[in-house]
Amino acid sequence: MVKKKMGTFKTNGIVIRESNMGDYDKMLTMLTPGLGKISCAAKGARRAKSALLAGSQFLCFGEYMLYQGASTYHVNSCETIEMFYHLRTDFDKLKYASHITKIICDVTNENENSYKILQLYLNTLYTLSETDKNMDFVLAIFKIRLLCILGFTPHVSSCKECRQ
Repeated sequence: MVKKKMGTFKTNGIVIRESNMGDYDKMLTMLTPGLGKISCAAKGARRAKSALLAGSQFLCFGEYMLYQGASTYHVNSCETIEMFYHLRTDFDKLKYASHITKIICDVTNENENSYKILQLYLNTLYTLSETDKNMDFVLAIFKIRLLCILGFTPHVSSCKECRQ
């Protein structure tokens, strides 16, 4: 949900890409429900005592206070909701989460409502993080559900050739 107020607004989002910028800054790519994929500058996010340190990490889901600049958004503050800690401590789970994130980056666009995609992404990350389900199975379910959201629902009720 996006709440705009006099140039600044509050939105939920998850960091899907981060890169260093300058000595202490980061450039983030976030997936938000209403704005889709957006670029955000987080000034001073790499400083040890920065309030943005935790909220500007890869796979951090939080509530962000943003303001819009000329070409990017700027992060004023953030409140962390979920860090997906168990993904960070298990290399195999992190590998699957990174693969899912790559898919999400490829299918989302800027200024495009991506509420359902974000919901599926968060549910999949939570399942990977908090359960011991087969990760290949979770990935397959994610891909099928994403195809359905994107409008490519597979026809599985009968054979396409013989209709049985």
